[in-house]
Amino acid sequence: MNRRDFIKTTSLLPAAAAVAVLPQFSLSAFAAAVKWRVFEVTTKVEVLKPEGTTRAWLPLPLVADTDYQKNLGSTWSIEGGTAVTGLDGKYGAEFITAEWPASVKAPVVVVTSRFATMDRAVDLSKPGRSVKAERAELQRYLAATEFMPTDGIVRDTARDITKGVRGGDVEKARAIYEWIVDNTFRDPKTRGCGIGDIKTMLETQNLGGKCADLNALFVGLARASGIPARDVYGVRVAKSEFGYKSLGVANDNVTRAQHCRAEFYVDTHGWVPVDPADVRKVVLEEKGGGVLLPLDDAQVKAARAKLFGAWEMNWLAFNTAHDVALPKAAHGKVAFLMYPQCETAAGRLDTLDPDNFRYQMTSRELASA
Repeated sequence: MNRRDFIKTTSLLPAAAAVAVLPQFSLSAFAAAVKWRVFEVTTKVEVLKPEGTTRAWLPLPLVADTDYQKNLGSTWSIEGGTAVTGLDGKYGAEFITAEWPASVKAPVVVVTSRFATMDRAVDLSKPGRSVKAERAELQRYLAATEFMPTDGIVRDTARDITKGVRGGDVEKARAIYEWIVDNTFRDPKTRGCGIGDIKTMLETQNLGGKCADLNALFVGLARASGIPARDVYGVRVAKSEFGYKSLGVANDNVTRAQHCRAEFYVDTHGWVPVDPADVRKVVLEEKGGGVLLPLDDAQVKAARAKLFGAWEMNWLAFNTAHDVALPKAAHGKVAFLMYPQCETAAGRLDTLDPDNFRYQMTSRELASA
């Protein structure tokens, strides 16, 4: 049974005690790629104060395999309710929808996902061998979203940044990247990863935030410049192997380790990874103790150079979806699906308050043989 069939079959288990058995999987497919690492992430959602019908939505790993992540299957267990997979119709984001009737007093669902990752780098100094993306895909990632307009102040700012840039889209994207590193800052007071309201950021000139703000700013400015770009939402799952304590997790509890990254597309190289928000994270957090590193610090300069064209894959990618309509949700769309979401008859729970929601995410690296 392949993992897609496994997922579909698992979702049909009886609601009374739907306990899935993890599938067998092999690393033989990755034998030639010795740098592949295999991880398992488990998310447990407990609704402490259910009221009426309770629903929860949990993101799953990228559906399509890429050159940096392979989906090895997801499983789940739920008692007294039902759990099925769903897909966002526009972006293809996959998620679990769990539902419990009012009679269930302690709703709990546990989802476990296995995946393999490999560090990703695109050498923009050499000719690429890209596979051309479909026109519909590129148009999707040029379009405006609710929080990410591409006209007005966003368009004007993009024009100012790229004015006088010689070359093509790579050079324009680099100019936007460098502008964000130079002009924004990571704000530790921002809740969660931020919301990515780039119009307000530019109008107020308050260019602080976290990854979903700063990388959304890159994406919006790139789109306004005619460059297809997208956020990729996920979670860090391991420490950094490149010596950056701020760019990894310290232990297996990854409940608050969500991280949004970005990509832009050029015909010569396909989708190119970037992460200006992580450069600003190094500035704020790498030294610790409230000490900011200057932009000319050696560690900052190294991160700045690396993160235009590369990602360290101690990270699980969920999806690239914006303005997601969750099945049966009563309280509107979510700007993005990176955290577990939940609703009861009393309303939508605060996804950024996992202690009261409650949910916990844990990660472990699996043996490679």
